[in-house]
Amino acid sequence: MSVAITALYGAILGLIVIALAINVTAHRVKLRVPLGDGGNAQMRRMIRLHGNAVEYIPLALVLMAIYELNGGWHLGLHIVGIALVAGRLLQTAGMWTTDMPNIGRQIGQSLTWLSLIALAALNLWKVV
Repeated sequence: MSVAITALYGAILGLIVIALAINVTAHRVKLRVPLGDGGNAQMRRMIRLHGNAVEYIPLALVLMAIYELNGGWHLGLHIVGIALVAGRLLQTAGMWTTDMPNIGRQIGQSLTWLSLIALAALNLWKVV
């Protein structure tokens, strides 16, 4: 069985993670921080942007792949995939310039959590 839907969102989300990793390296050079955050708030924020994506995206992709392999609802996978990509982009935009809570960050994180909850529920529904 193909996992073409998961592959689509995995590729998009993978590019987001790579862009965030490159961003961390670029900020290391710009701010002259060779390791850690150097006590720099901007560097810490860029590291967390990347870290936050790496914490959530792999679990979402595993849940998507399992659901798709088990013959899950394709439209549901696309809905969750779009919500997840939008959530990650909003989270990034919300944290890019400030570490203060803001609407982009809140909506982005909420979409990420809702996507994971939806994927967990879809998988449970499929096997129970």
